Amino acid sequence: MMTQKKVLFLRYPGGKGRMLDFLIPQFASSILTANRFVEPFVGGGAIFFALSPKQALLSDINSELIDLYGGIRRYPIEVWNIFQGFPSTKNTYYKIRDWKHNELDLPTRTARTLYLNRTCFKGMWRHNSNGEFNVGYGGQDRRWVISKETLVWVSKKLWHVSLKCCDFEEVIDACEENDFIFVDPPYRPGEREMIHDHYWYGKFSFDDHKRLAATLKKASARGIRWAITTSAHPDIVYLFSRYHIVSIPRGTGKKIGALTKDSGEVFIRNYEEVSQ
Repeated sequence: MMTQKKVLFLRYPGGKGRMLDFLIPQFASSILTANRFVEPFVGGGAIFFALSPKQALLSDINSELIDLYGGIRRYPIEVWNIFQGFPSTKNTYYKIRDWKHNELDLPTRTARTLYLNRTCFKGMWRHNSNGEFNVGYGGQDRRWVISKETLVWVSKKLWHVSLKCCDFEEVIDACEENDFIFVDPPYRPGEREMIHDHYWYGKFSFDDHKRLAATLKKASARGIRWAITTSAHPDIVYLFSRYHIVSIPRGTGKKIGALTKDSGEVFIRNYEEVSQ
């Protein structure tokens, strides 16, 4: 099930790409024996691509993100041709950012989202109160880390994957006993909440954490195995006190883009076995 190739084609806040060496062994045989891998907060998909499960459901409440996955799955070459054709200038970035996402065909809006993601400031994914992407320009340095071959590879990995745009509770409640759920909700390491009142997709309050914990508790009662990465804030950890909790030794902490030994994050699982 593991793949030797690590492709992080998206820059995503809170992505787990730099934690893979620690996280992958934590899943152990729970993944190997599962019928389906389910991610209700897929984000950049680092865990999914590293594990490369045969069957998966990837979901997120961010419709642009799910469109991106769907567009690359269906039109990898078309998306690449449009993406690589965008001029490498700051003015172009802002012109493309101003395009109306819903007025574009799927290959074009996929290429637009990918272009903004690869060239915006620090890979942030932020929207204003009108639902418009509003992150400033960050430069072209990270644009060409990906290639046409990257998108073709991603497309193949997604071909037999189900994609869904919805709230996490709907996805988790629909899971069955032989599913394995990996949960990586929005959170600020070491903090209780992530709230930006005028941003979309950056909100996750303590009430959301409580709702998530209750939803996963119900999944446990149905015999479903799951794991979650989340903030190490005591109030959040308390919600999961009956389960196995491990501190993540190295992560981004509270400073975006910088690795630290005090990650402020934990890995929590409701199953016994892990790899040694």
